[in-house]
Amino acid sequence: MAVLTGGVSDKYELVVGLEIHAQLSTLSKAFSSDSAAFGAGPNEHVSPVSLGHPGTLPRINKKMVEYAVKMGLACNCSINLTNTFARKNYFYADLPKGFQTTQDQRPICIGGHVTVKLANHTTKDIAIHHIHMEDDAGKSSHDQHDEYSLIDLNRAGVPLIEIVSQPDLRSAEEAGQFLTEVRRLLRYLEICDGNMEEGSMRCDANISVRLHGAAEYGNRCEVKNLNSIRNVQRAIEHEFARQVEVIEAGGHIDQNTLNFNADTGETSVLRSKEMANDYRYFPEPDLLPVQLTDTYLEDIRKQMPALPKELFAKYTTEFGLSDYDAGVITADKQFAAYFEEIVKHTSHYKSAANWLMGAVSSYINDHSVHITDLALKPATLAGLIKLVDDGKVNNSVASHKIFPEMLKGNDKTADQIAKELNLLISDDSSQLDEFIHAALAKFPDKVIEYQKGKKGVLGLFMGEIMKISKGKIDPKKTNQLLIKELESK
Repeated sequence: MAVLTGGVSDKYELVVGLEIHAQLSTLSKAFSSDSAAFGAGPNEHVSPVSLGHPGTLPRINKKMVEYAVKMGLACNCSINLTNTFARKNYFYADLPKGFQTTQDQRPICIGGHVTVKLANHTTKDIAIHHIHMEDDAGKSSHDQHDEYSLIDLNRAGVPLIEIVSQPDLRSAEEAGQFLTEVRRLLRYLEICDGNMEEGSMRCDANISVRLHGAAEYGNRCEVKNLNSIRNVQRAIEHEFARQVEVIEAGGHIDQNTLNFNADTGETSVLRSKEMANDYRYFPEPDLLPVQLTDTYLEDIRKQMPALPKELFAKYTTEFGLSDYDAGVITADKQFAAYFEEIVKHTSHYKSAANWLMGAVSSYINDHSVHITDLALKPATLAGLIKLVDDGKVNNSVASHKIFPEMLKGNDKTADQIAKELNLLISDDSSQLDEFIHAALAKFPDKVIEYQKGKKGVLGLFMGEIMKISKGKIDPKKTNQLLIKELESK
C-alpha cells in the first residue's frame, strides 16, 4: 500500500468506534452452573444447558448482572431498571445453541462516557452507546490436526459484557487510551482480569473515513478480535491509510468484516458485513426481564472501590503529588492499594511515592514479581520513610543497606534493622568533626584548590567522609560543616 502524503491524509478525518468484550470473572457461566474457570481440559466445563440440548432452560447468573451494573456506574451510564435478553441467531461451529443469548432492545446500561488523557495533556470524554450482557461462544482450533478442526466448548456460555462506544474516536492514540482506561476500570472493579492475550478481553474496531467537515459518516469496516492495544492502534492506522487510498483512487469502501494480520500489519476481508436484521434478533422466550430497583443500584454503588479518577484527584489535591506521580500510582489497582496502605502510616506522601516508584518498582521489575507478592509490608516501608525524614539515616544507607534487609520478609522494623547494623546517624558532633578533619587531611592539595575557587572538589571530600563514616552521616548537615571548615582555613 502506498504511503499517504500529509496533504492527502489531512483532507480526511478518521472515525472509530470500539466494541470491547470483557469476560467476567464469575465462578459459573452466564446461564448455567457450569464452571467458568480458565485452563481446564477440553470440554470439561460443559453440561446439557451450555451444550444447548433440547428441553434445557437457562437461569441467569446474578453475579453477571451485578458486575454489569458496576461497570455501568464506573462509566457514568444510566442503568435500565428493566432490561431484557434476546437471541442473536447465526451459525458458528463452536456455538452449540445455534444462537447467542445477548441483549438487543433493552440493554442493562445506556449512555455514559469514559474520560481519557492524551499525550498533549488534554482530556476527552469518549461517549458510550451502551453496555450489554451476553454469553460467549466456544473455541475452534484449526492448527492441531491435519484433517479436522477441533472444538473446545469450555468457554461456551461464559458471561461477557460488551462495552460499545459511540464513533467518537479520531485517532489511533485516542482508541488506545480508551481501551487502556476501560481495562483499568475492569481491573479496579475486579470483574475481569483484562488479559487480552488470553482472550478475556477482546476488541472489535469499526473504522471509517470522511472528508473534514462532512456531516455524514463513511462506510465502515469492522476489524474483528484484536488481541492487544498495540494491534488495535496498528489496525486503525492501516485502515485509515487503506480507505483514503481507495477513495482517492475513485473507489468505494465496501462495508466488510476484516481480519488483522499482526505479522504484516494489514487487514483482509473475512466476510461481507452483516446487518442487524441478518442476525434475526428476537426476544429470549426462556428468560424473564431483569427487574432492578434503585435500592439495588445504591447497594452496589456503596460496594464500589475508589476508582482511578477519584484516587488521582485525591493524590494531586490532598497529597500534593504531581500529575505524573499520581498517574503512575493509579495505573494499577494493586499498586495504588499498596500506596494507600503506606500512607495510613505516614504523611510524607511525596517520599512514599518516590520509594514506591523508585526502589520498590525497580525490585519488582528486576525480579519479575507482582507487588502483591512482595514480602515487604507497607507499614514497614513507612517506618523506613520516617527514619529518613527524621534524619536518622540518609537515603543512600536506607536504599542500599536497610531496604534489602526489609525485602527478606522478616518481622523486623526499619529501626530495628538500622540499630542491628549500626547504621543510625550519630548525634555526636565531635565524631562528625573527626570525619571531616580526616578527609581534609587525606587531600591537602585539594584543600588548596578549593581555597583558590575550585568548589567542585566538595564532592570528593563528601565521598571520603561517607566512606569513613560508613554512611552514618546527615549529608546536608555534613556539607554545611565541611564548607564552614574549608572557609575557615
